[in-house]
Amino acid sequence: MKLQQLRCVYQIVQNDFNISKAAEVLHTSQPGVSKQIQLLEDEIGIKIFQRNGKRLTGLSDAGNDLFKSISEIIREVSNIKNISNEYEKDDTGTFTIATTHTQARYKLPNIVEAFVKKYPKINLNIHQGDPSQVTEQILKGEADVGIATESIGQNDKILCIPCYSWNRVLVFPKNHSLMQIKEITLENIASFPMITYDYAFTGSTIVSKVFKEVNIKPNIMLTAIDADVIKTYVELGLGIGLIAEMAYDKYKDSNLDCRDVSHLFPTSTTFIGIRRETFVRGFTYDFIKMFTPEIQESELRNFLKI
Repeated sequence: MKLQQLRCVYQIVQNDFNISKAAEVLHTSQPGVSKQIQLLEDEIGIKIFQRNGKRLTGLSDAGNDLFKSISEIIREVSNIKNISNEYEKDDTGTFTIATTHTQARYKLPNIVEAFVKKYPKINLNIHQGDPSQVTEQILKGEADVGIATESIGQNDKILCIPCYSWNRVLVFPKNHSLMQIKEITLENIASFPMITYDYAFTGSTIVSKVFKEVNIKPNIMLTAIDADVIKTYVELGLGIGLIAEMAYDKYKDSNLDCRDVSHLFPTSTTFIGIRRETFVRGFTYDFIKMFTPEIQESELRNFLKI
């Protein structure tokens, strides 16, 4: 059994069972990947993949169990490389952040700018998705760190550091009747068409739960994953928008009015997370420190066990 054979299995799964794409990632040929898989299956005596003719369609039952171990091995190999590079003081490599659009658009720019200036040789990638996708990318080793709200902190394989708390605001066109209401209620919100985040995204399940608990059904006419998209449609007069407070800028969004509705919804917490037992390279630690400047260094090191 060779490490290259395990890499072939791993990359085939990561590339939706497309051998050609896996071969590209591995810088080898499609026949070469197929041969390595055949040799591995012959050695261990099981069929790893389901097949339809020559095409791979999925993992077999045994392959599913095997893939869990292979994934752990690939992650540990990555750990070994990280340890080696760190002790060689080699500030090169790839650093991948998985996060939501709101974090990428409103919280990360200044931090990324500072990070890139300090580590110009690091190839930085930012993957955007909903919190469950962020969680999955951390677990699969596709991201070094993940930044998201709520669900990322519910997986015991991820070490999560609470970063900051936030709530929601309503946005609507100028001269809207909501500006005349002293304290906005859920009933007020439900009386207008509402544009808000897709329910898979940051904090939306909290919003739906609040309405459900008081038996009020909001009039959701449009959902989006992007606060800028929500604000665009609000400007067109299609409804009122419910967005994260950080996504509203009174100068850039001067065509819209805003009202705080934190009295209606529970506070949400954004976490930064890494997979447990991952070796934390110096530049990864520095990025986490940049994102959580209010946390004392001794406390942060205790969190990360370094």
